[in-house]
Amino acid sequence: MTATVVRPAPPRPPSFLGAAAAVFAKDLRIEWRTKEILTTAGFFALLVTVMASVAFLDGEHTAPGAIWIPIAFSGVLALGRTWQREREENALVGLLVAPIPRAALFLGKGAGVLLFLLAVEAVIVPTVALLFHLDLLAIAPRLLPLLLAGSIGIAGLGTLFGAMTVRTRARDLVLATVLFPLLSPVLLSGVAGTKELFDGATLRELSDYFLLLGVFDVLAVAGGIFLFGPLVDD
Repeated sequence: MTATVVRPAPPRPPSFLGAAAAVFAKDLRIEWRTKEILTTAGFFALLVTVMASVAFLDGEHTAPGAIWIPIAFSGVLALGRTWQREREENALVGLLVAPIPRAALFLGKGAGVLLFLLAVEAVIVPTVALLFHLDLLAIAPRLLPLLLAGSIGIAGLGTLFGAMTVRTRARDLVLATVLFPLLSPVLLSGVAGTKELFDGATLRELSDYFLLLGVFDVLAVAGGIFLFGPLVDD
């Protein structure tokens, strides 16, 4: 009598959301062990905020720039470092040969960058409120949606262009040179909307800024989903 050999079924590739969550969790575990991105970007953002408070005395008119300028520069630092990790020891090659969709890889990396940005903003906003004598409890409910809308666009577009420049030698310089002009709609809308918010505008009165940021976010995320694969495969 011949024994029947039961072979285990081959492992199924993760689902789209499961793959994105796995990439996101990987970046979080690395950052939890090293604290590299949050320490560097957070300290830099804090330094820029303090310098702005010392250089300018008109708090209500200077505070919007003191919030968004550190966000922009610390975002570039976070993007550069998160992709540099994938370049070390050919980790990016391992991600590309994994049986996961390229769009899931983009979303996982983008979600990690977004979380790093929000963590930096959690340091910047209270510091700006303290140094510029702003009522944080009064402005926070209106400021947080504006920051979130802007951060999604920065993370989405930054993740896409970070993947484009990861193989270049002067990647940080190239990333900043390419990214900042493209982020100008987000930064200008964020600064202008924050200024009006500090002047007493309601969320309804900021609808034009939210519309512009929303369109930019959709284009950044959708463009990343469709273009990320061809860019990293080239």
